[in-house]
Amino acid sequence: MNNSFQENSSKMEIQLACERPPRRGMVKVHGGVHSRLVTPGDVISTDTSFMRGHGTYLEDGIQIASVAGIVNRVNRLITVTPLRQDYQGAVGDTVVGRIMQVQSKRWKVDVNSRLDAELRLANIQLPGGEQRRKSLEDERGMRALLTEGDIVCVEVQKISDEGLLKLAARSNKFGKLSQGILIAVSPSLMVQDKQRIHDLPCGARVIFGANGYVFVTPITHQNLASNYTVSIEEVPLDVRTTIGRLHNCITLLSFHSIMISPTSVMAAYNLSLEQEYLIKDLLKPEVMQDIAIATVQFMND
Repeated sequence: MNNSFQENSSKMEIQLACERPPRRGMVKVHGGVHSRLVTPGDVISTDTSFMRGHGTYLEDGIQIASVAGIVNRVNRLITVTPLRQDYQGAVGDTVVGRIMQVQSKRWKVDVNSRLDAELRLANIQLPGGEQRRKSLEDERGMRALLTEGDIVCVEVQKISDEGLLKLAARSNKFGKLSQGILIAVSPSLMVQDKQRIHDLPCGARVIFGANGYVFVTPITHQNLASNYTVSIEEVPLDVRTTIGRLHNCITLLSFHSIMISPTSVMAAYNLSLEQEYLIKDLLKPEVMQDIAIATVQFMND
């Protein structure tokens, strides 16, 4: 028995951990703002004319990623945004948030950032689109407009020195959301896009919040700011089915760290229909992987 054990032991292969040699293959970055996934040690560029941004470092004149994340290029500046991080905010961003607290002349809003954001009564459009100075009566009726738990679509108006996001909802495309489902993904997976509200061909409206909160809702032609009441109108079964499938498609894209955009979401949605997957099956690990791989292949074609 001992001899047999020794013979078998002599055939064992043991691999010891060692330092991974840096890859000298350059990660191609196209003009404008484009995304590529890199890990620490990956070579981003050998072109010394590029400026080094956060998430990168220089070694022998080669720009290398110091974190796992998405490569972004703006003009000659290259940065790497970590895959998992809190939303930092940028003026003009369209975000989706949840009302956490009603305070004097303001609401505290969860927008997936380090600090709760602030939405002031003076910075919202009153029901019906009325533009006037807010009165004491308006302050007393704040809970009739927005209360704890309500979902809102707003815009980042200003960022304080402490990182507090100050929000506004002064146009018809912003306001209270209802009759939908909220999905939380990493903000770094959201594709940069000036247009955040999309009516998809499948028959649902999706708000791709820059902060990583995605809201899927039936398509409506009513302005958000024109009505702060919750709709109790029944949503047709086919629309609810579409919303459920979109929810699971966005979830599987996020799970596999695939960039979230109208194009990638519709690709995953259509692929799930072509392969005749049930909605509940889209969250099975093997199905999630199949759809994710097929979506990436479709995006690269």
